[in-house]
Amino acid sequence: MEFELKTIEALAPDQASLSAASKLTKRSNWPRLEKNEQQALIWGECQGSGSNPYRTVVDTGDHGYKCTCPSRKFPCKHTLALMWIAATAPASFTSAETTPEWVNDWLGRRRKTAPPPVDAKAGRGASGKSIGEASQAEESTVDDAAATERRETAQRKRAEDTRTAVAGALDELDQWIADQLRLGLSAFADASSERCRRIAARLVDMKATALAGRIDEIPARLMALRSEERPDAAIRELGKLVLLAKAWRSAPDDPELKRLVSASETRDQVLANPDARQVDSQWEVIGEKIETRRDGLVSHSTWLLDLKSPTPQFALLLDFFPASAGRRSAAFTPGDRFDARLVFYPSRQRLRALVAERKGDVVSGAWPDFGLGIVKDPLAAHAAHQDAAPWSTDSPLMLPAGAILLDERGTAWWQAAHDPQGIALPVAGTVDQTVLGLDLSATAALWNGARLDLLAAQSGFGRLDLS
Repeated sequence: MEFELKTIEALAPDQASLSAASKLTKRSNWPRLEKNEQQALIWGECQGSGSNPYRTVVDTGDHGYKCTCPSRKFPCKHTLALMWIAATAPASFTSAETTPEWVNDWLGRRRKTAPPPVDAKAGRGASGKSIGEASQAEESTVDDAAATERRETAQRKRAEDTRTAVAGALDELDQWIADQLRLGLSAFADASSERCRRIAARLVDMKATALAGRIDEIPARLMALRSEERPDAAIRELGKLVLLAKAWRSAPDDPELKRLVSASETRDQVLANPDARQVDSQWEVIGEKIETRRDGLVSHSTWLLDLKSPTPQFALLLDFFPASAGRRSAAFTPGDRFDARLVFYPSRQRLRALVAERKGDVVSGAWPDFGLGIVKDPLAAHAAHQDAAPWSTDSPLMLPAGAILLDERGTAWWQAAHDPQGIALPVAGTVDQTVLGLDLSATAALWNGARLDLLAAQSGFGRLDLS
């Protein structure tokens, strides 16, 4: 059977795909590129950043594909490279006598995009069905049951393989943390970029993708602090990783821990989860954070405030997209108010959510009182959050009356009003000069254990956007 690659030939691969194609063809110590002509399948392996090569397979009949790399681009550069080689240099492939198990596993659980061909020459009876169709209808129930069983077996096997790989990744993480403590945390702060990059790449190969992304961001968190604060911050960051690893080992099927270590649920899975908490209320967009990560993705965090709750309750809408896509138009603007039903991801402290239904806009106004006048400890909510999930990082807070002031070093501080103990919290980054000294009746911010990241505030002049 000849491959039908007319669609593939029209592709114009980018430089990354050509580079991947080069790696696919120049690794003589790997299995050669192979094909199964009876099933129109091609597959191969490509060396990535880790020790294990990525496995890529393409069905040239309907252009279905699968690659084991963690790329969020579909198709990824390895898939495009394999297609490009098949279209431009088909002689690079050798016919395989047997199909590898990992290819058969993919075939057994994928859905074909095109319906099976109909035999136009087959005879048809009074029912309008051909002989083949009638036979197929009788056997469909048995085939469906067998296909379902194969699919479930493959899913259980994949889940077990992932759990085994993640357990090994956490063992390597423990050893890596022990090495950092042995070498000294003062040196770790200065060399954190290279050290974190190395272990993060290893964790990606072992399917602990979410944990790798978190470790990759540690250097940026440390560099945002003064040099004398970095050793303590490093202890805090590494300690949270240890707690997260221990929690995962005790409950590897916990949805929150799986989300923080390996991969998150899809939107459809969260919406279909009967245990997911749903809140129908009025919400205000109090701020957003847009950060470019070291893995080439941009994280867009949108923080919401529940306006009907008697105590401050927050929600986080989190989105990721490639940095190469450029700045995207946001669905929400700080200060927007709307009526909506939110579905929260299962977790110990429910924050991350999805907008299941947006019903309409709400007239703007002042925030509810939330009982802030009797708040004695502005970090009480953060302490409760840490007790429930000690591996968490940023905690949203609603601070009572206070003001933003500068010290002699030019560092901005949030200072509680009418407080004999003089409670003050340092503020991250720079603050607009027009905000300094204003009486703020309430301030929404994120606290990471070292700095406040201001979001919004209420003052005598109305709402202030601080994010």
